[in-house]
Amino acid sequence: VVKPGDVLGELAVIAGLPRSATAMAKINCRVLSLDEKQFRAALEKKPEFALMLMSIMVQRLRQSIAKRGAATPAAGTPAERSDILDRKALVDLQGELGRSEPAVFQAGKVIMSTGAAGAFMYVVLKGRVAISVGDSVVEHVGPGGMFGELALVDRSARAATATADTDCELLGINRNEFLKLVKTKPEFGASLLKSIALRMQQLALQVAQMQA
Repeated sequence: VVKPGDVLGELAVIAGLPRSATAMAKINCRVLSLDEKQFRAALEKKPEFALMLMSIMVQRLRQSIAKRGAATPAAGTPAERSDILDRKALVDLQGELGRSEPAVFQAGKVIMSTGAAGAFMYVVLKGRVAISVGDSVVEHVGPGGMFGELALVDRSARAATATADTDCELLGINRNEFLKLVKTKPEFGASLLKSIALRMQQLALQVAQMQA
């Protein structure tokens, strides 16, 4: 049920994904619609719009993660997520943050744990990271992919565990840097929204497989 101030249909505009649900007006209602061009303009003019969208999407994503965590370890197939940021965007982001040396994690090293406080989000520069919910690996994140952003958006505990699947080089972004990037770099906010949107779709598919 979508109430005043809430958002629907954002995945199609953010990530070009097909509709995954049907929306029907149950009572007389008025809505504000945005096409892709208007959406991009809103991100540029009102950075807080991106943060509001992230907050709503993170709530929905956490609900999907909770459902996925109730599955048996074998349910669903791990998704592959990378290339949200291309090589040039990665270099530009490193320059913006003034980071010449990435954080290095050897294969098998736990990067973050479920339930822990989240001080950083991460962008994968090299290697591959496994994201686990409960005993299940739900996705792999490769170069150009991002993870750990949920805790920076809603300041809640980590919803998943991230482990270096191979030797990895990661770019860590703390909350102050995260907020500055969203407010000053609309393309970063758009990329982050796309990353969250893809995760929502991937987890929804996994939950659907569980329930089939």
